[in-house]
Amino acid sequence: MARLRNYKIKGQIEAGCDEAGRGCLAGPVFAAAVILKPGFRDPLLDDSKKLSEGQRDKLRHKIETEALAWAVAEVSAAEIDEINILQASFLAMHRAIDKLCQRPEFLLIDGNRFKPYQDIAHSCEIKGDGRYKSIAAASILAKTHRDDAMRALAKDHPEYQWEKNKGYPTQAHRRAIAKYGASPWHRNSFTLLPPQLKLNLD
Repeated sequence: MARLRNYKIKGQIEAGCDEAGRGCLAGPVFAAAVILKPGFRDPLLDDSKKLSEGQRDKLRHKIETEALAWAVAEVSAAEIDEINILQASFLAMHRAIDKLCQRPEFLLIDGNRFKPYQDIAHSCEIKGDGRYKSIAAASILAKTHRDDAMRALAKDHPEYQWEKNKGYPTQAHRRAIAKYGASPWHRNSFTLLPPQLKLNLD
């Protein structure tokens, strides 16, 4: 695994921020903000997408136990439909930063776009979850907390198999939407059923 950087600018309190669930058809988008101790280390720490579920769960426990501050927040499917997924991703990050018990001096944002948060300076980092420890930590918390939420929702809606697909647009998920219709947790502003799938199912 690539060696992750401890900070962008040495000596300042940096919070890494990342989101999870942006490309899903159902469920909230989650975001996390994490301020790590300067000496935080773990050989497994990396972009959450490169880790197994077991590795993410192990790292989540360590991050939540050892971080100087961390927070997770969500924006609902209804809010996503109202303001669009890009703005919802920014809002989820803002809500996570709001919840931090320590105010950061600088924000490291995964991706190439962000809506400024109050008067705190930020830097957008493309593939930042594979370059900075704090963003990698945020990616792990956002992913694991969202997965937990989707497993909980799946208990009330087993037909969509969210415990497996977590709301992402798998073929099985889309066939379930075609068969059972959309749930209150689906994002109606998204293309839930592509035209070719509708034709195939007629």
